[in-house]
Amino acid sequence: MEEFAGGPASPPPARDSGPDRGADRPAVAEAERITKRYGETTALDRAHITIRPGETHALVGRNGAGKSTLVSILTGLQAPDEGEVRFAGTPAPRLSDRDAWRERVACVYQKSTIIPELTVAENLYLNRHDRNRFGLVGWKGLWRKAAEQLEAWSVDVDVRRPAGELGVEQRQFVEIARALSFGARFIILDEPTAQLDGAAIARLFDRMRAMREQGVTFLFISHHLQEIYEICDTVTVYRDARHILTAPVADLPQGELVAAMTGEAAGLREHAVRPPVPAETPVVLDVRGLSDGDVYQDVDLQVRAGEIVGLAGLGGSGKTELAETVVGLRAPQEGTLEVAGSRPRPGSVPESLAAGVGFVPRDRHQQGLVPLMSIADNATMTVPERLGQAGFVSGRRRDAMAREMINNLAIKTPGPDLPVSGLSGGNQQKVVMARALANDPRLLVLITPTAGVDVRSKEFLLGKVEEIADTGTGVVIASDELDDLRLCNRVLVMFHGRVVAELAAGWHDHEMVAAMEGVDLDA
Repeated sequence: MEEFAGGPASPPPARDSGPDRGADRPAVAEAERITKRYGETTALDRAHITIRPGETHALVGRNGAGKSTLVSILTGLQAPDEGEVRFAGTPAPRLSDRDAWRERVACVYQKSTIIPELTVAENLYLNRHDRNRFGLVGWKGLWRKAAEQLEAWSVDVDVRRPAGELGVEQRQFVEIARALSFGARFIILDEPTAQLDGAAIARLFDRMRAMREQGVTFLFISHHLQEIYEICDTVTVYRDARHILTAPVADLPQGELVAAMTGEAAGLREHAVRPPVPAETPVVLDVRGLSDGDVYQDVDLQVRAGEIVGLAGLGGSGKTELAETVVGLRAPQEGTLEVAGSRPRPGSVPESLAAGVGFVPRDRHQQGLVPLMSIADNATMTVPERLGQAGFVSGRRRDAMAREMINNLAIKTPGPDLPVSGLSGGNQQKVVMARALANDPRLLVLITPTAGVDVRSKEFLLGKVEEIADTGTGVVIASDELDDLRLCNRVLVMFHGRVVAELAAGWHDHEMVAAMEGVDLDA
């Protein structure tokens, strides 16, 4: 299906000639029949996209749809296993010819590539400094050239200023200007608004429109669908590594766009739905008026014993920061937080543990594991008081506790002494879960608990969460993965720091995605 008929749910802002712009000229970039595999995983399956001159083309899809893999292929970071990439009708350069790639395409990533210790001018012309006859950098000439480059694209930044002093918005503009300085007129923007406020987003879009009039073409990747309708001419949807549709934005209702992303237009999930927890059940988490500046505001949240409550939202929604506040990694600016009747000191992980909180962080590699330590040490590090007296750890007691955890969570290992780095991703995540359960928590908080694990481990971990809840532990799951949220009794959806919806168990996929995207399907 290449396009849907119908009009948008709400009229998008007026755009100029739209997707017909440049139709009589070769496509700026084309990817045809692109297949990319990583072992048994197919990241792209005969996917395609065509970006026309002068348009802003959106690429959307859920996590794992293949967007990042396509970007890496379009920018020459890796080659497809099958298929072809062309720029202006000619085949893409060899991967080794980086200068030729920079002349054709550039990507501004969500995570900045600006070097903060260098000045703006040095970042603009890194490794391209003009030198005099003595081999020294001609700083005046560099500053002048950098200032001319920024002025040409209406970027108002002092070229002598250290880049580390720039805000997110300014860094993005500098990165765009740097890409344009190589000669590229095709720019990929990967989640450019994730860290911007409303005013900065409006300025970014104004700058994009102005650059487009100067001959720049954009591929715009975003989870926020209202931005697609505001700035883009054409949208392409990927799902499960495949191209699903390409259509003019003005001809595609938001509800149909969400349906294309999820593969579901209506209908309940087929598996069992968790019933509501009785109102008389004791509360194990009571959050009142919790706020942390612009990160999240005025959140009320109660979780009862045996209840699984989801916190859904995209990047920048505040769900992760709220979950980290509950476990003591962050201190709120306002509000109160009680766990099983006690009030741990804000921002104190030890007091949160003592109150009965268990925690699975969002990134097991950076936050969840010490790779060179053993499974036993990783799994028991939060409960040293159970392993010995007077600050001494009994290896026998530690290993016995670890073996019990290994059996309980079906961790595939020859023994508790194996370094956790020797485990597969799914088994590593089970070790993180084991540590979260080591203190017999009254409240278990999990952030994207199944990220980067295989299907079998994912099913096991989610099943274990349900088992834990059935024993009377309250559970909070902060995630944007629909499968993580399906086992919840109810889900609070956050958008730009506020709770905007509460969905009872039995929600439709398209309903959840729309709420996370800030789309009102009834509008």
